[in-house]
Amino acid sequence: MEPLGSTAKQGKKVTLNASTLAMAVMVVVLLVAVVFAANSNQVVGWFIVAISAGWLLLAAFMMFGLKRGADKINNSLREATAAATGRAQGASTVVVDEGTSQRDMKLDHSFKIIQVQTRVIDEQRAKNDAGSAEMIDRALETIRMTATNARDMMKPSGDAIDGEIVN
Repeated sequence: MEPLGSTAKQGKKVTLNASTLAMAVMVVVLLVAVVFAANSNQVVGWFIVAISAGWLLLAAFMMFGLKRGADKINNSLREATAAATGRAQGASTVVVDEGTSQRDMKLDHSFKIIQVQTRVIDEQRAKNDAGSAEMIDRALETIRMTATNARDMMKPSGDAIDGEIVN
């Protein structure tokens, strides 16, 4: 495996690491078991050969499986780093102001209230019965209060901008 930042293809180096050493020990154990089993020609010796061969196969499967997985992860990280570098070069910095986004949500809610109250006024005007005038007055009062609150939210508070920088 190469370091993440390295882009130059290096030749295959033979390194003595723990997995190579463990595989060498397993091969030696298998060879010794085969030699002793062949010399004594007993069932127990061949049984030990089968067990050591199984352990060797298991160790080889684990070693090559982990190496293949590590290579895939290394490639994924290299691709993600390249993609992130490309995005960082083309993107500009944007300041996300939490106060502004909350204010925008509150203003949106205020406009929804006004829309609902206008629909109530239209319905009551269409009914034109005894309680309609009272409902229209209440709806107009709600619209006045909502508009006043929304205008108060629009006034600059003079506070410093507070938020996260998002790339």
